[in-house]
Amino acid sequence: MNSLWLYVAVFFAGMTTLGVELSASRLLGNVFGTSNIVWANIIGLILVYLTAGYFIGGRWADRSPHGRTFYRLLAWASFFAGLVPLAARPVLRQAAAAVEHLDAAVMVGSFLGVLILFSVPITLMGCVSPFAIRLALRDASQAGRISGRVYAISTLGSILGTFLPVLWLIPTLGTSRTFLVLSLLLLSVALAGVVLTMGLRRAAPYFLMPLALILLSWLALTGPLKQSRGQIYETESAYNYIQVVELEGTRMLMLNEGQAVHSVYNPERLETFGTWDYFLVAPLFSDPPLNLQDVRRVGIVGLAAGTIPKQYTAVFGSIPIDGWEIDPRIIEVGRRFFDMTEPNLRAYVMDGRWGLRNSPYTYSVIAVDAYRPPYIPWQLTTVEFFQEVKDHLDQAGVLVINVGRTPQDRRLVEALVGTISAVFPSVHVVDVPDTFNTLVYATAAPTTADNLRLNLRALEDEPGVHPLLLSVARRAADNLQPTPDVDIVFTDDHAPVEQLVNSIVLRFMLGGGFDMVPSVGG
Repeated sequence: MNSLWLYVAVFFAGMTTLGVELSASRLLGNVFGTSNIVWANIIGLILVYLTAGYFIGGRWADRSPHGRTFYRLLAWASFFAGLVPLAARPVLRQAAAAVEHLDAAVMVGSFLGVLILFSVPITLMGCVSPFAIRLALRDASQAGRISGRVYAISTLGSILGTFLPVLWLIPTLGTSRTFLVLSLLLLSVALAGVVLTMGLRRAAPYFLMPLALILLSWLALTGPLKQSRGQIYETESAYNYIQVVELEGTRMLMLNEGQAVHSVYNPERLETFGTWDYFLVAPLFSDPPLNLQDVRRVGIVGLAAGTIPKQYTAVFGSIPIDGWEIDPRIIEVGRRFFDMTEPNLRAYVMDGRWGLRNSPYTYSVIAVDAYRPPYIPWQLTTVEFFQEVKDHLDQAGVLVINVGRTPQDRRLVEALVGTISAVFPSVHVVDVPDTFNTLVYATAAPTTADNLRLNLRALEDEPGVHPLLLSVARRAADNLQPTPDVDIVFTDDHAPVEQLVNSIVLRFMLGGGFDMVPSVGG
């Protein structure tokens, strides 16, 4: 048997194993999200399957130490890997509908059902390394050297399999076709090995495998992944499954499992009656009387498809607005479907903290709309981040941040208020009615919550004030909450926000919260 081709097979098997694992997270994440709980289940079960494969592969190799057995095993592993997204597609469509209606039983059953589909290909791929060691070993005195070589080559393949799907295949081809490409690559290597060990004539039936995969993929991978009511667009990026839904003239941006609306746009109506409106009142927490002309520049961490800058431009004029969004595909969607074309808006494709840290400007308002449980970027929750925010505010500047909660659990709001209070002299809290959202406002100078009402009264008598600002200010004043007095402070060294959010989500689910209103964010 050709030893070189054996190592080539090990390399591609390692690449495919990691590629399938990362693609599995996207396949499930498109419907169930990408929370730590989802990741933990995927990684845990993949490791269980690999453990079984290592054990089975070692015994199998001792019983049939032949190259033809090895390459046939590899062919079936790659074939079943290619079948996973095809078999999972109808299950995922049913699961997507269950997620929309928050049907917990169907959601859990579908999630586990799809994970079980990975058991056969991943277990077979786990057989590869111990089987390859058995085939390559000719002298027991070289067992360590051969084992090290096999695992090193497999790990090199895994490195490629880590980056290839995330950086190129998934954003270019989509998740399901990424599975197909990875499967066909490994299958090509396996079929060449089958020919080397069995001859072309005996290997001929195995060439039906790639033909079957291509045909089944062509039949199964047609139409959208989700069939949500009003869906007009879907795509995948390196970061998200992106969906645009239009209902009654209003377009909504949804990401991944679609349980939050991240941006809205209605060409006939500027007011959203949602969380985005409340960002407008941030300047009203400054000392009265407020001069609207003093709002000179706005920064937005978590730009999404541009609802906040559109409203700020309409209310405060064409002031410079800098928006940071880590996903370039979302910016493209914003410009195409949400009219995110304001000439005063500069959209930066980068992490919000990094972008703000390196900004040469100071701002009248910095808006943070990058939270949505269970997806909380921990680096945007720490005292060091809020110090960077304060350093980029002018003397009368205001931070406004959208924080998720449940009706009975305000621990995330309290933790963020505690952390922000370690930096800012005054913090104010407004609940958004009929949502899971609270807006936290922090002022660079000492202020009182009464400033909101005092500035509102003054603006009501001032001509030319945009009616949206007055409408939102009245609603915000009616929903002012007491500022919690807590001593929790998240730091870059210790920010257990993921643990806190998982606890909130689990308590909400176990408490029967599925009948509540989904949140908005991002």
